[in-house]
Parts: sequence; C-alpha cells; structure tokens
Amino acid sequence: MEVPTVVLVHGIRASRSMWLRQLAALEAAGIPALAPDLPGHGARRDEPFSIPRSLDVIEDAARSVTGPLVVAGLSMGGYLALHWAARTERRPDAVLAASCSTQPQGLALAAYRRVAWLIGRLPDGGAALNDFMARRFVPDHAREDLAVGGMTVSVMSDVLSGMVDVDTRADLCAIDVPVWLVNGRWDHFRGHERRFLSSCNDGRLIIVPRASHLVSLVRPVVFNRILLELVDTVAHAAPARVPPRQDVPAAVAA
Repeated sequence: MEVPTVVLVHGIRASRSMWLRQLAALEAAGIPALAPDLPGHGARRDEPFSIPRSLDVIEDAARSVTGPLVVAGLSMGGYLALHWAARTERRPDAVLAASCSTQPQGLALAAYRRVAWLIGRLPDGGAALNDFMARRFVPDHAREDLAVGGMTVSVMSDVLSGMVDVDTRADLCAIDVPVWLVNGRWDHFRGHERRFLSSCNDGRLIIVPRASHLVSLVRPVVFNRILLELVDTVAHAAPARVPPRQDVPAAVAA
C-alpha cells in the first residue's frame, strides 16, 4: 500500500492558510500534503490572476508528487481542481471538489461579477465588508487561519472574469477517476449538485450537516474525516479500476 500525497487548492480571496487544519490532520495521519498559493492570493497576491497560470500552479504541485495523488479544492479551488484534472497528463487518483456544485455561467455568474465590481469600487476595496462577513459567518478559529495568509478582496473581479469560460459539467464528464462532491447543507453553491453527480464517471455526493459554503472551515473535523476516507480509499484501491458508480447523496454524521 502506497500512501497518496494530497494537493489542496484554496478558495477565492483566501490563501493556503485556509487549509491549516487539514494540513495538521494529514500530517498527524502520516499523509504528505501540499497547499500552494494561487496567483493573486497569499504569498502570490502581487501576481496577476489567470485561469491558465492557476492551472500551472496545480500542475507544478502535482508533478512534484511521484506516487498516488489526491487533489482537493474548495469553491474556486474546487472548480480549478476539476478544470485541471480534466486536462492534465499527470492523472490524479481522485479529486475532492467541495462547495462548487453550481455551474459558473449565466445570470448567476453575471450577478456575482457585478457585485464584485461594486465591492471593488468601495473606498477600502471591500476590506471592511469582507471583515464584517467573516465575523458574521466564519468561526473564530477559521478567521485566525484565514488571517495567517491574508485575504485578497481585489482579486475577485479577475477570478470571476476568468470563470466565464469554465464548463464544470464538461470537466466532470472528462474525468475518469473518482470525484467526491462535498457540500455543506446550507451551501448556496449546491444548486446543480445532482446534475454534476450525473456528469461524473465515478462520482459520490456527500452533504455535511450544519455547514455553509466554507465547509472545511466551519466543520473542519467532519471535512477532515471525509478527506482522510478518500485518501484511505485511494491507498487501498486495487490496481484494476473498479466499475464506475454514482453514489446517492450521503449525509455525514456530526
């Protein structure tokens, strides 16, 4: 049995520090992990964001791994993880895509882009609004983790502009490894989760009770359990591929 390496892809405005509790859990379990900052975020906040450059960062991290590979992403990171997995020649062994089960196109994306543009025109670039929302909806421990790498509100417009050309359902159809879709019960980004599941060649949908969009931050213990289960599944997988399946949604107990 060879232990997989996990590559963690962070969400919009955040940085690798959003994964601190996952990195700690993986380290405690003896599982190697990488969590790069994407362009326009964290240590790379001065680099312009683009989808191609972000895929390059994921590709570089993936190619540094010589054995089995699990890639996990949340929100923007989930969309990018799927977009990368559908195109790379460095095939992962599984993908965990959290909080990204709404197709990033159409009126919803247009409205989100408009809101981001308006926020960007605020005198402080939206920093105070971001802080207020974090205090309102994110637990103290999660805010502390996010603060380590900092929040970059100014990148939102560039990210959302880039997402216009991302077709997540098409990406799911192109991925031939297990994909676990993980959504909080109260997540506003789960509107197309059934369609996404049906697009998977080998998919599983997991709903986390009492969790919002930032499921890995608000329910880290439950999320870590799911991530570790996927890693264990990959580690114990037989050399031959098992028949593809589409699991019914599973609610994770508290």
